[in-house]
Amino acid sequence: MKPLLFTLVAEDRPGLVDTVAAVVNEHGGNWLESRMCRLGRQFAGIIRVEVPVVREENLTNALNALAARGMAVTIHPAGPPGPQPAARRIRLEVVGQDRPGIVRQIAHALAEFHVNVEDMKTSVGSAPMSGEPLFRARAEALVPEGVAIESIRRGLEQIAADLMVDLTLEEDAG
Repeated sequence: MKPLLFTLVAEDRPGLVDTVAAVVNEHGGNWLESRMCRLGRQFAGIIRVEVPVVREENLTNALNALAARGMAVTIHPAGPPGPQPAARRIRLEVVGQDRPGIVRQIAHALAEFHVNVEDMKTSVGSAPMSGEPLFRARAEALVPEGVAIESIRRGLEQIAADLMVDLTLEEDAG
């Protein structure tokens, strides 16, 4: 079996996942994992499948043909998952007044400690009392062995003071 990774972006409508899953299935593919969501009026996903080597080209052509149905698909070769470096998983939650650059500053602070963000969800809504734009981020990340969680917390709290961001950083128990 040959692993493939592809992204999909299309105007959101019912049946998108069904269409893509049917194409994968029709070519003998096995759906391994995916992350999909609606952002604005668009539906986006990243999908990892495996397909018999002899059917890889046909599946690739069929996925590319989805463009005629309004779906932008980009296909990447995907080897098996590599070994994970020694690291601890953390969960991060940030809430604060929205402003340009907030994601950049948080990401930069994490990168300073070589923290690898594996999953991140962000949104902007209204603050309960004031109605002002309120930024929220939730992330799961890997912290390299030897990096103190407290050092990361202090680095992020420095940003929090500048950005009026509330921060919760907890080491994952499992």
